[in-house]
Parts: sequence; structure tokens; C-alpha cells
Amino acid sequence: MTGNSGQDGQGNKDATITYGSPAPGDPFLIGDTMTGGYGKGPDILHECSVAVYPKEITVIVGPNGAGKSTAMKAVFGMLDVRAGSVRLDGEDITKLSPQDRVIKGMGFVPQNANIFTSLTVEENLEMGAFIRRDDFSDTMEQVYELFPILREKRHQAAGELSGGQRQQVAVGRALMTQPKVLMLDEPTAGVSPIVMDELFDRIIEVARSGIPILMVEQNARQALEIADRGYVLVQGRNAFSGTGKELLADPEVRKSFLGG
Repeated sequence: MTGNSGQDGQGNKDATITYGSPAPGDPFLIGDTMTGGYGKGPDILHECSVAVYPKEITVIVGPNGAGKSTAMKAVFGMLDVRAGSVRLDGEDITKLSPQDRVIKGMGFVPQNANIFTSLTVEENLEMGAFIRRDDFSDTMEQVYELFPILREKRHQAAGELSGGQRQQVAVGRALMTQPKVLMLDEPTAGVSPIVMDELFDRIIEVARSGIPILMVEQNARQALEIADRGYVLVQGRNAFSGTGKELLADPEVRKSFLGG
């Protein structure tokens, strides 16, 4: 298997290296050739594209400072996209606020400050249902089935939980909005390898339930092992893209980003 360089759809040669796997129809969510940065600052992303397909896990990996989290924040509307677009289920949402994107069906779990530590687990989940006007008890039950430890600790203050359990609260709270797509920024940051494996298992279950996932991860090898497709960013640009297996097998990706 070899990477195929070529044009990136904008007439720019060798902008990225992709592989030959056919795309399964149109992406459900796409940040298309996004260029942008924060406020009046310089561009951090440079014609960066990330696509998420139905029922799939897409991961963004790369070295520190590569623009991984910035790309996700651009998709969620947290920085200015000065060129390119963001589309959700065929609709251009480039100009929408993050709040409006949540209403459209985007669930986002930031890396930091992603739970209310003084509230109980159950109160955190209830806060996640803030945009709903219907009975969300069935959704809460589904979250408890996905994360059994949260049911056990539902009356405990979320701030008293372990790091991995807090992450489960954060993901569960995002699921309470009944999102059409779930975005996770470094979900395994600061947790042990055992907890990381457990979180990845739960993420796989969410995707199998029909909710596509876009995930930024520092643990690149482990993330690509569960990914349907992945993007390697370098300095805000696409460097490699392909299925998780293709990227794991690529000698240059392994040498440069996966430790050989």
C-alpha cells in the first residue's frame, strides 16, 4: 500500500497524502479546507479538511502544536473560519454560534472544565439536557447503561470522582442532548492506560449506536486502532489521511508520529 499524493480539490498539489479507500457516501460533518485563527491573530489552520462519516469514528492526531484541537474548535464555531466552510448533514453552518450548532445536533466535550464539580453526577446529566423540552429520562437511563459507574455514583458530587469517571460524566452529559454527532477533545488526557482502554470501549459503543464521533487524541496509536479514519495534522495542515489501519501501517506515519 502506498500513499497517493495529488491535488487536494483546490488545485493545490501535494497538500496531503491520502489513500485509496472509497468514501462511504457523503460525510455527515465536514470542515472543508478551513483556514483561520483566533480573533485578529494569525491563521493557525491552513486549508485543513476533516470529514466525519455516518456511524464512524474519525480521529485527528499529530505532534504538539499541530492544530488538532484548533481544528475541532473551528468545526464547533469557537474560532474564526476565514476561508473554507463547515457543513452538517449537508447544511452550511459556518456562520453559526456554538450554541446554535448544539441545537443543530453537535455535541462537544472540551478537554478542560467539562463538568460542574459541585453538582452531583445526576445533576450534571440533567444540565446536559438544557435544550430539551421533552421527557429525557429514557436518555439518562441509556447513559447509565453505557456508564454503569455513573448510576452507582449518581448522587455523589462530580468533583469527587476519578479522572476517568469525570470524563464519563462529561461524555454522558453531551449525550443527554441527543446529538447527531459527538466531538471529543482529548478524552483520555491524564488517565491511566487501563482507564483509557475503558473509555475507548465506551466510545466505540457510542459510535455503534449510530452517533458518529470526531475525536482529537494525543495517544495517537491507540486512537488510530479504534478509528475508521484518521487525519494527521502538522502545523495546521493535513499531512496524511486514510483509514486507521492505513495510517498505522504507513512507515512514514509510524516513524514520524507513532514512535516507529
